[in-house]
Amino acid sequence: MKTRTHLYVSRKNVLTWLMALCMAASAVTRIAVSGGKGAGDAFYLWSQILLPIAATTLFALIALLNGDKLFYKTAIPVWMMVIYAGLCISGGVPSRMMVWLFWVALIFFAVLYTDITAGHHGVLFLLPVVCVPMVILLYFYRGNLLRGDLLGMKNRFADFLAMTGVLILCFAVRIHPAGEYHRAWGDRPDGRRIRSLPAMAQVSPYIMVTRNTSSNLFEDSFEISQIDRYIRQKRREGLTNFGITHVLLACYVRALCRYPGLNRFISGQKVYSRGDDIQYCMTIKKEMSAQSPDTVIKVHLNPRDTAADVYRKLQDAVEKVKNTPLDSSFDNTAAAFTMIPGVLLKFAVWGLKTMDYFGLLPGFLLEVSPFHGSLFFTSMGSLGIPPIFHHLYDFGNLPVFGAFGMKRRATEVLEDGTVVQRKYVDVKFSLDERIVDGFYYAAFFKHYKRILMHPEILDNPPEEVLCDID
Repeated sequence: MKTRTHLYVSRKNVLTWLMALCMAASAVTRIAVSGGKGAGDAFYLWSQILLPIAATTLFALIALLNGDKLFYKTAIPVWMMVIYAGLCISGGVPSRMMVWLFWVALIFFAVLYTDITAGHHGVLFLLPVVCVPMVILLYFYRGNLLRGDLLGMKNRFADFLAMTGVLILCFAVRIHPAGEYHRAWGDRPDGRRIRSLPAMAQVSPYIMVTRNTSSNLFEDSFEISQIDRYIRQKRREGLTNFGITHVLLACYVRALCRYPGLNRFISGQKVYSRGDDIQYCMTIKKEMSAQSPDTVIKVHLNPRDTAADVYRKLQDAVEKVKNTPLDSSFDNTAAAFTMIPGVLLKFAVWGLKTMDYFGLLPGFLLEVSPFHGSLFFTSMGSLGIPPIFHHLYDFGNLPVFGAFGMKRRATEVLEDGTVVQRKYVDVKFSLDERIVDGFYYAAFFKHYKRILMHPEILDNPPEEVLCDID
């Protein structure tokens, strides 16, 4: 796949502020000119006054507030300006052929601007492309310019100011250093879209639509003699509540260093990667009783975390809930939904699913949602029962649900005839088969098991963290 260039503008650049000044002057000029001659009908008001004012204001705000990360979104107000310019030309040019040619030129400009700011072409093409609408504007008022009749151009001062602002910003555009990830069109707030997947991997989410009908079940047993010794060692070092949950989770995080594909998810029939953000979800109780309500915590882990890092992050989240009344963000959000009447709640959930499909859910809802994450891992051992195959949720994008049971002993006969007793823990996983293929899953769990046999390697950060494909 061709490497993208990620463009940005900085608030520290004086040219960015000069652009904003031009856009503000354009909006003020447009209001002053339209106020002097009357607002006209509703169509004129919306298409020739409010639309360009909204476009210039939005362009300036995106560049000033998010130009370092979301500069590509300046294409949105540019398309708004193209619509405004096309409507203006349609009402002022009698020849249909000329109107059609100008529409083609404007749309061509908007497409190229969108493509360049998305990083598909070199930044050097940006300036000549931006000159296209300025040339069109000069073409219409060439007679006034040749005669020096500036008053005859007063209705287009606002347009000249807006285009001047865009031209100025072209000189403020810079390229982000290679290797850094920055959002682009098609990415979500919680992940970047993977665009270089094989064709079958891109088509399969449209064939296997829901998570539950696309899930594979995996189970295994881990001998835990080494894990038990490691747990006792960590407790002697001061991690008093360190247990098998922390080991299994830390090993999962470490295995993602070599196999980052398991930190992908499916949303809107597209495959995304969370990168280094491993979002671990877990259900906990304030008290171990049937009457105690459940709540959900979400912990953000990193592939470079050690076992101590995983322990500290998980314990901080658990203690925060257990030492306070059960009014976590998840509980408060759920309580807010219970206030909606049942009939309307069904439509509200449908609306949330639709927004999630297009990646439009706000960040605070993604953060509190237990259905959006990398992994849901639960301990059946704390309940004294074997693990279960837990279903995946069709709402959200959680691709992996794991459960482990209570410790059990097994008597085994070695090759030399010796009888030994060993301790095991059974684990079961429900896996979304669309994020990676079966070979990848198999390689991951083999590596995961090797780490569990030598948990002491979790005391140090990994030597290498592989990145997922583009």
